[in-house]
Amino acid sequence: MAHEQGNEGKSLLLVDDDRPFLNRLGRAMEQRGLDVRMAESVAEGIAEVRKQPPEYAVVDLRLGDGNGLDVIEALHKVRPEARGIVLTGYGNIATAVSAVKLGAIDYLSKPADADAVYGALMAPPDQRAALPENPMSADRVRWEHIQRVYELCNRNVSETARRLNMHRRTLQRILAKRAPR
Repeated sequence: MAHEQGNEGKSLLLVDDDRPFLNRLGRAMEQRGLDVRMAESVAEGIAEVRKQPPEYAVVDLRLGDGNGLDVIEALHKVRPEARGIVLTGYGNIATAVSAVKLGAIDYLSKPADADAVYGALMAPPDQRAALPENPMSADRVRWEHIQRVYELCNRNVSETARRLNMHRRTLQRILAKRAPR
């Protein structure tokens, strides 16, 4: 399969269960000259990879039917040179390390704008990702972590408090507040 120079014919698979975000990002990437295919689940993403492995992939970490890293792993097995990026609303280092080990080239936190996604996809392989212009504050990272554990405990406050080694009432107060900036 010969590809012309430039972006013509460059295939991109977007996998995200947030349909409005998926459609916006898809349109933005098409405007930048990429041939975009979209999927809304791990199963659909893996099916698209098997049907026609793309050169690029942007995959949400948390999907309704599982972990987006499974799509990255499937893509890396059939097309090792493919460039995949993981998007997540829950920026944590352990997941970033897993993503890179499974073949992702970068890790962006949501909401990522189209320029950041495109820049990460097209960056030279030896170039490291730039530091985010507005990284999350320590309070925000803590809040995100608490929210993630709360979701993983099926919104059970007592179980979340136990796992976080935190008093239940303290946790309830945190959960009742808005997310810090």
